Amino acid sequence: MTASKPMDSAAPTVSVIGASGYSGAELTRLLQRHQGVKLQHLYAFSQAGKRADDLYPATGCPMTYLPYEGGTQSDIYFLALPHGEAHSLVPALAAAGKKVIDLSGDFRLKSTQEHEAFYGSKKPAEAVMTYAMPELFKEEIASATTVSNPGCYATSIILALAPLFRGAGGMPKVNSVACTAISGLSGAGRSSKTELSFAEMSENVRAYKVGKHQHTPEIMQALGTSSTDPSFAFTFTPMIGSLVRGIYSTLTLSLDSPAEAQAIRARYAEFYQGAPFVRVRNEMTEVRHVAHTNFCDIHIPDSGRSSSLVVISAIDNLLKGAAGQAVQNMNIMLGLDERTGLL
Repeated sequence: MTASKPMDSAAPTVSVIGASGYSGAELTRLLQRHQGVKLQHLYAFSQAGKRADDLYPATGCPMTYLPYEGGTQSDIYFLALPHGEAHSLVPALAAAGKKVIDLSGDFRLKSTQEHEAFYGSKKPAEAVMTYAMPELFKEEIASATTVSNPGCYATSIILALAPLFRGAGGMPKVNSVACTAISGLSGAGRSSKTELSFAEMSENVRAYKVGKHQHTPEIMQALGTSSTDPSFAFTFTPMIGSLVRGIYSTLTLSLDSPAEAQAIRARYAEFYQGAPFVRVRNEMTEVRHVAHTNFCDIHIPDSGRSSSLVVISAIDNLLKGAAGQAVQNMNIMLGLDERTGLL
């Protein structure tokens, strides 16, 4: 919410480590106008010494990026770093009693085996945080001091499936899910890659990491199962398309008994009744409906009574899939309305 009341001088201070990437820029934009916190420091590595509004004029933020050399001056830290870099920073911040919200995949998975298999990097056995998807784990987030922000694909897909897996009494069992999801180019980060250049991706769509995408075990974990011993068959085909931002997921579900799409839709509306950023729409959703917002839109096409079901979801990968959801989690951790600074 964007009330124009003056900033409380006792408001918690916030810093962003990794502030010069796309998610970091969105965090900068959201946090500097947030009425419940004070943005204190922006830390970056290769961009240290530059001003945020020179690199990202849309942020309107005149702060200079600083090199992070340790230190725990702020009350809250957002880590918007490449995978593998948060492990070494979080212990000191946590030991100092700071609230930490990590946007990488370093702390999402409970299973060390799955982390190493899908991320290709070692992980300390104790490196697990509260998995911070507000619509599913709000109470756990509220009492946590360190949380792991969900991945972008994972957010789109978990929210599209959760009502049929969590407390879904009376609903048909899901036997299998086949998901195709298209992401915007910003999901790959700001670093230059030839295969993501305009010349390569304009008017183009391609699949990648089929069968081995790192968000697969995260999705299964949030739905109460695992990728190594799944309770349902899951096929995930991630794709990258010629749009800057957004994720559009189409999921085809096989059910163990026929169901009316209208009854499924009612289940979703009830499940997300208290979730301000999930909208169950009667009309087909599109990426443009959610771009530059923290909303996840879900649509269930009317297919009559059938054992097959299609669920479609759309999010902005940089907001609901990253920075916006991270601020939503911060709000919950601070006891604020989770919409604060996001509408």
